[in-house]
Amino acid sequence: MEAHKNTKYIFITGGVLSSLGKGLAAASIGAIMETRGLTVTNIKLDPYINVDPGTMSPFQHGEVFVTEDGAETDLDLGHYERFTSTALTARNNFTTGQVYDTVIQKERNGDYLGKTVQVIPHITDEIKNRIRQAAEGFDIAIIEIGGTVGDIESLPFLEAIRQFGFDMGRTNVLYIHLTLVPYIPSAGELKTKPTQHSVQKLREIGIQPQILLCRSEKRLSQDLKEKIALFCNVEKNAVINAVDVASIYQVPMEFHREGLDDRIVEYLNIWTRGPQMHAWECLVEKIEQCGREVNIAIVGKYVKLTESYKSLNEALAHGGIANDVRVNRIYIESDKLTSEADLEAIFAGIDGILIPGGFGERGVEGKIVAAGYARQHKIPFFGICLGMQLAVAEFARSVCGLTGANSTEFDPETPYPVIDFLPEQRTITRKGGTMRLGAYACRLSTGTNAWRAYGRDNISERHRHRYEFNSVFEERLTSCGLAISGRNPDSNLVEIIEIPDHPWFLGCQFHPEFKSKPLSAHPLFREFIRASLAYSQGKG
Repeated sequence: MEAHKNTKYIFITGGVLSSLGKGLAAASIGAIMETRGLTVTNIKLDPYINVDPGTMSPFQHGEVFVTEDGAETDLDLGHYERFTSTALTARNNFTTGQVYDTVIQKERNGDYLGKTVQVIPHITDEIKNRIRQAAEGFDIAIIEIGGTVGDIESLPFLEAIRQFGFDMGRTNVLYIHLTLVPYIPSAGELKTKPTQHSVQKLREIGIQPQILLCRSEKRLSQDLKEKIALFCNVEKNAVINAVDVASIYQVPMEFHREGLDDRIVEYLNIWTRGPQMHAWECLVEKIEQCGREVNIAIVGKYVKLTESYKSLNEALAHGGIANDVRVNRIYIESDKLTSEADLEAIFAGIDGILIPGGFGERGVEGKIVAAGYARQHKIPFFGICLGMQLAVAEFARSVCGLTGANSTEFDPETPYPVIDFLPEQRTITRKGGTMRLGAYACRLSTGTNAWRAYGRDNISERHRHRYEFNSVFEERLTSCGLAISGRNPDSNLVEIIEIPDHPWFLGCQFHPEFKSKPLSAHPLFREFIRASLAYSQGKG
């Protein structure tokens, strides 16, 4: 496929160590370039052999982000969508496993006419082709290379993007390298040697970065910038501070102040309008001026791994920004919650309780206990996916008298399977990419909390689940006071439940956190935080 003739490509690599924030840097660059009137897309290349992140452990990989078209992707795509206006698809994230799988299938089909299939050119050509496909039609494609320069796993990707510079021409391709400039307290100095070695490693592969993003605790002096420029063979004004900030939403502003967007348009020879950063300026100011606080309990089993709830955490922050309030997230391990636990002590000072999505039996009963505590004590409650399902189970047990009510995921022999397999899931044996995934429609019931939050009758939200509200028990549950406030118009599947005689108790089968943005908080998170703030103020 021919690349869009006007597309420019920015490749972002990382060095020294992992978790420096390549995804955040790529998202922030996308945000800045959009303020200059350019259309932007982001692409993530992951060097692992897994075909997709959908079956990977949250302990190792963090959150699985779901796109509108139902792709299970890397969590960095969440950053990309939150910072820019582009809706990403399955094309915007691919792995080494996907690339090799495609090439092997082509070989099996005889597409290579019996030739010896090799990393170069067959694997690298497939990588380049996928980049062009995902970038088609955009002014700028920002491509993040997963892993760290020097890793064996990343070499095919790095070789492919090296070739890309020659294929597309130097004014159409820009290499940006994110590196670490550590501060040594005992010496009282920032050290440039790791950056020098990292760039040297990249140059050994044949890639000379034009811009360096220097992650550090403290700002680099002009002398240090000049030293790095000299030893790394880049221009002085292309050494950019990527200093630690209080909020990730400050990063686009910081990069802009450093002149990063000016360097990018110069190197790529792009004519644009001047940057219009007003919305980001207002956002940062709003974050800094939040005086009020609410305490939100997140009850889950991955609470020690905040990367597992990345989109959720950000959506809560967005809800806080919309209400001019700072959200304090209090993580509570669900397996420590029992009926005998001192719940009043555990939930003391809590203004809202949220149970996120998840899989697996561990901690389930604790989540049910938390949902019951929120219901009984009129604390604002938000259940997402599994959180909604367990709220239904708790209501069935405690209010409807259905002792032992449960999801068949956790108790196949439950006498009251209020949550059960989706019918189309019963014959599926393969785990990867086979859940109910992506965007589905939902029709809201007038006068409900959900309807008031969205301000319209019909919505679309993203899903990732195999189990669903069992319609067999609908009449019994609704007669006891449970309200169904959202349904899929095609299948009649229950999408949202509420308890009308509660200040704010809502569960949704979908994942609203995937569509929340700092400049536009998701309606359900906005209203959940609003209700939590009212509860907090009511206690006083």
